[in-house]
Order: sequence, then structure tokens, then C-alpha cells
Amino acid sequence: MKFLDEAKVYIRSGDGGGGSVSFRREKFIEFGGPDGGDGGRGGDVWVETVNGLNTLIDFRYQQHFKATTGTHGMGRNRTGANGSDVTLKVPVGTQIFEEDRETLICDLTVEGQRYCLAHGGNGGFGNAHFKTSTNQAPDWANPGLPGEEKTLWLRLKLIADAGLVGLPNAGKSTFLASVTRARPKIANYPFTTLHPNLGVATIDEREFILADIPGLIEGAHEGVGIGDRFLGHVERTRVLLHLVSAQEEKVGKAYKTVKHELEAYGNDLTDKPEIVALSQIDVLDDAELKKKARELAKACGKTPFLISAVTGKGMTEVLRALRDIIVEENAEEKPAKVPKLRHRDMVVSDEGEGQGEDEADDQP
Repeated sequence: MKFLDEAKVYIRSGDGGGGSVSFRREKFIEFGGPDGGDGGRGGDVWVETVNGLNTLIDFRYQQHFKATTGTHGMGRNRTGANGSDVTLKVPVGTQIFEEDRETLICDLTVEGQRYCLAHGGNGGFGNAHFKTSTNQAPDWANPGLPGEEKTLWLRLKLIADAGLVGLPNAGKSTFLASVTRARPKIANYPFTTLHPNLGVATIDEREFILADIPGLIEGAHEGVGIGDRFLGHVERTRVLLHLVSAQEEKVGKAYKTVKHELEAYGNDLTDKPEIVALSQIDVLDDAELKKKARELAKACGKTPFLISAVTGKGMTEVLRALRDIIVEENAEEKPAKVPKLRHRDMVVSDEGEGQGEDEADDQP
């Protein structure tokens, strides 16, 4: 399955059905009167987060989503059926943007969360609706209101507790494969990882999610290499694990290069807690290891962890450090407030209960 974190879709809600112009005609009934029914409401277009998805690849093969039109009203006061809704199923962490790719419509971060992207048109009133004591035989009805249509952008930002950053070949994929059951591609050349990978790490009977993204190089914020577009997948993390390969000639410069790219990307990535680790230490002797550890400590201003995913040295300590920060950040985070919703929108709260779905208004 290919990874796709951005997709463009066209949506259209259903038009409302037209009202009916009808009069009761029945044997022995002299004054039947109007009996035209109202039209049905057009279908809505919804988006819903579901479990089991971690890519937007489905929207590469289908980009158009249209709800059905409401059925027209009929005689004998029969109201038309409402149109069927259409639901876009997306992974948790999906953001919906307007066509300008900047205006955020909604950010779906909870499984089962729903949002109405386009409301169906109201059905038109039949002529029975307009009868009064002074107008007992109206011969007109309202047409249904048109639905909404728009072009939207879907952007996925993976939900993870910790993110792995570093230069290409810093050992990020090897680290992920050694502490989780994920099996990313591993090879001895730059940019082996071309898309983010997720894995669940376990330490002291506590689990957390790790996200591995493609490596950053100097000038990534200007589009050099793969660029920095995948940094969006670590925006939601609690902590960053910055890996610096012990095979780098200048580990201090390697650290500062990635740090500069994080600063250039913005979105408060540099404000997140950071753990620095010197990886692949199994290739160095003791003297060289001490020299590079001192150089990295001077560059980052803290004592780095010394780890080797091949031998397992230092892995338990760094996992416990990640776990402690994640637990601390989760404890400090205040419960999110349920946002105020527009008419007929619905969001599922953390308890899984729907927050109000109003009935459709009548056509004025």
C-alpha cells in the first residue's frame, strides 16, 4: 500500500426536491382543495475518522463525491424522500482545508469524529403549504434549494507520541525496527525512507507510538532533497528524538544542520522537548566515541545518549527517557474543550457521545 498524505477532492451535496402542485380530485368530493406535498431534503456530505487507515491513498482513485437529490413532493400530501448522505472515511489526524490550501475547516484528531462539509438543499414547499382562508386554491409551489459544491484539500498529519528526526542514514529506521514491530526499508544509502513509518514501542509495560520521517539535509526548507513536507507528521508529537550518526565526521555540525531546518520549518517544532542521541556507536572505538560525544554535547548543550540499535546498547535508557516525557506531557495537557459547532454539524467527544445534531430548518 502506497503512502499518500495529501489529496484534492470535489464534493457536492444534494439539491432539495421541488414541491408539488396538486389538487384533490375524488368522486363525490366537491371541494377537494390543494394537496401537493413538500420536496425531500438533499443529502449531506460528511467526513468521518475511522480506525485502520493511515494514508489517503483511497482518494487517489476517487476524487468526486456527490450526495443524491431529494425526491420531489407528490399529490395526496406525500412528502418526497430525503437524499442519501455521502461520507468520506479518513484516518485520524486528517485536516480539511479550503481550495486555497490555507483556510482550515476542521482538524479531526479523535476516532469516530464527524463533520458536515456540505449541507443538502432544503426541499421546496408544495401548494398545500400555502393555502389560507383567503387563498384556498394556490397553484404554485417552491422549487428545492440547490446543494453546496466545493473543492477541498485533505492533509494527513499522523498521530504519534514521539518523532524521530535526523540526517539521512542517521539510523532512524533501524531504531524504529529494533524497538517496534515495524519493518521499514533499511539500506546503506541516503533517503532509504521515502515516506513516514509508524511503530508501537513498549517499555516497562507502557506503550507509545513512534513516527519515523525521511531524513533532512541542509536546505530542506527550500526543497533540497525530499524537502521538509514530512515534518508535518511530527507536529503532533510530545517529544522529538534527534539521532546523530557516529559515522559523521562532524557530529556537532550534523546536529546544527537538522536543528536549523526545524527552525526554518516553524510550527513550534523547536519548542518541543528534545532528546539527543549519538547512534551507531558500535562502529567506533572508545577514544573516538568519547571525542564525538563531547563534541555533540557541546553543540546541543546537554549530555547525549549513546545508543546502538544493532547491539542494543543504550536503547532501554533512551526509551525510558521518551516514556517519561510523554507521560509528563500527557499529565500536563488539559482536557480539550468540545468546539462550538455550526448548524447540523456533529463531533464525537472523547467519551464517544455525539454533540448535538439539529434537525433541518424549514425553508423560509
